[in-house]
Amino acid sequence: MDKVGANVTEWKKGDRVGVGWHGGHDFVCNNCREGLFINCERAQVTGISYDGGYAEYVVVPHEAVARIPEKISATEAAPLLCAGLTTYNALRNSGARAGDTVAVQGIGGLGHLGVQYAARMGFRTIAISRGADKRELAQQLGAHEYIDTDKVPAAEGLQRLGGADLVLATGPNAEAIASTVGGLKARGKLLIVAAPVEAMNLPVLPLLSGKSVAGWPSGSAFDSEETVAFSVLTGVRPRVEVFKFEQAEQAFARMMENRVRFRAVLTP
Repeated sequence: MDKVGANVTEWKKGDRVGVGWHGGHDFVCNNCREGLFINCERAQVTGISYDGGYAEYVVVPHEAVARIPEKISATEAAPLLCAGLTTYNALRNSGARAGDTVAVQGIGGLGHLGVQYAARMGFRTIAISRGADKRELAQQLGAHEYIDTDKVPAAEGLQRLGGADLVLATGPNAEAIASTVGGLKARGKLLIVAAPVEAMNLPVLPLLSGKSVAGWPSGSAFDSEETVAFSVLTGVRPRVEVFKFEQAEQAFARMMENRVRFRAVLTP
């Protein structure tokens, strides 16, 4: 932190901080009064509401800043403030308990972190993806089981393993997400953090046993701090490709072509 505003008391020059997707809130709307800052009616988004992200310096509201410990590099911490926060916060607010079976659909930017968090939270962790080549990666990340949807439908694979208490949907493919519903236990939950462009078609009858479908936003700056703290404590780390600022266009192109494994990070 290079400088703080005149009325800011909780931060000081030199503090090691970062800012994620959630770029500020108004404190006074009904959602903020309930403590739901991420659902603020006038929430700001970093890089959209104000400049940030592709810059060496950025000015952000004081409530959007998260403290970053010295035990993790800036390159590793950056993705945790977005993809890490989203998956960690979703899992810890999902209602799943240690020992439950949690399946992570997709092993990409979100999913490769979701698998790590699920395993370290004490869940029996199942990774779901396409291709036999992803099995080794899933195991490296901590998955106890792997379902290759090229060989078996997701629902069938989950049922063979006893069904899932929770499916964390991280791959932005509506059909692939919907295909997991049949693999949920009777009162299981499909929790979506991915953002498919296309609409999702779900059969209603399987939901009548008590299954549920929900979504989760990311989190506030304090949630970001707790995400990073848990990651440092348990050894969760993102897999990144590092680019210099002058390579921003190249990094963006690789990201849009889905060739980055799994997060592109720009460094000055």
